[in-house]
Amino acid sequence: MASEADWILPEPLSVHEVPVEGDSTIAVRRHGNPEGTRLVLSHGIGLSIDLYYPFWSLLTDEFDVVVYDLRSHGWNAASPLSDHTVPTFVDDHDRVLDAIDSHFGAKPQVGVFHSVSSLAPLLSTTEGRRFSALVLFDPPLRKPVETRNEFDEAIKRAAKMAEQRTYQFKTLEAYADLLAFLPPFRQMVPGVHHLMASTTLREAENGSGFELRFPREHEAQIMAHARIFAVLVDLDALQCPTKVIGADPTLPYSYLPTLDFGEMLTVDYDFLPDATHFLQLEQPDNCVAIMRKFLEPIGLA
Repeated sequence: MASEADWILPEPLSVHEVPVEGDSTIAVRRHGNPEGTRLVLSHGIGLSIDLYYPFWSLLTDEFDVVVYDLRSHGWNAASPLSDHTVPTFVDDHDRVLDAIDSHFGAKPQVGVFHSVSSLAPLLSTTEGRRFSALVLFDPPLRKPVETRNEFDEAIKRAAKMAEQRTYQFKTLEAYADLLAFLPPFRQMVPGVHHLMASTTLREAENGSGFELRFPREHEAQIMAHARIFAVLVDLDALQCPTKVIGADPTLPYSYLPTLDFGEMLTVDYDFLPDATHFLQLEQPDNCVAIMRKFLEPIGLA
C-alpha cells in the first residue's frame, strides 16, 4: 500500500464555485477522464472529499470523477450554523448537480456517497432523473422498528461527543498523531492520518495553530438532524440501480449501528469483513472492486 508521500492530490481539471442558499458557495472539482462515465462523489460529516483520495484515485484513469465537499467542509468557507440542516444539504446537492450538467454537459452518471452525504440523493425529489445508479457506502439509515432505540441513542452519543471534541491543535502533526492513537482510525491505510489533518483542519483565525474546518457545533446539529431524516428514506422506492456497501455488521460500531440491508429486495447489498464506518479509507481497493462489479453488468464501467 502507498506510503505517506504518495497522497499528494493532483490539481483538478477545473473548479467551479456553485452558489447555494445563504450566500454560500460550494467548490465543484473535476478530475480523471472526461470521456468516461461520470462519478459524482461526496463524503461523511466532518471530513472532506479530498480525504478520500486513496479511494477515488483508483478511479481517475477510467472515470470522469467530479467531487464536492458538503457546505462548510473541505474547500468551502464556513456558513452560519442555521444553514446546517439535512434539507439544506439536499438543496445544495440538487444545485451542485444542476451546475455539473451546465458546466460539463448531461450524460450517464453514478452517485457515490458515504455516510451523511448519502441522505441527499436518497431524499431529493429529483433523484430518479439525476443518476443512472447509486453506490452508497455505509449510509446512516435505520430499520423502522427493531433498531430505533439503538440508532437514536447512538446519534445522541455521537452528537454529544462532537460538541465536546477538541477543535484546536498546535500543529497538523499533533492531530495526525492523535488520530493514530484513537481506535476508530487505527485501520486506515498508511498516510491517511496526515491526509486527514491537511484536509479537515485550517489555520486558526487567531493565528495559534490549526482548527477544524467544520465547526463542532455544526457537526452536532447535523447528527441530530440525521436522526430525524434517516427514517424517512424508503430504499424500496429508489428509481435507479442502487448498491449499498456497508461496514462489517458483526463488529462493534464506532459511529452508528451497522445494519444488514440484505432484506431490502431492491438494493444490492454487500459488506466488507473487518471494515468499520471508514471503509473507503481502510480498504479502498476492495471498495473499488465491489463497485466495479456492480457497475459493469449495467454498462457503467
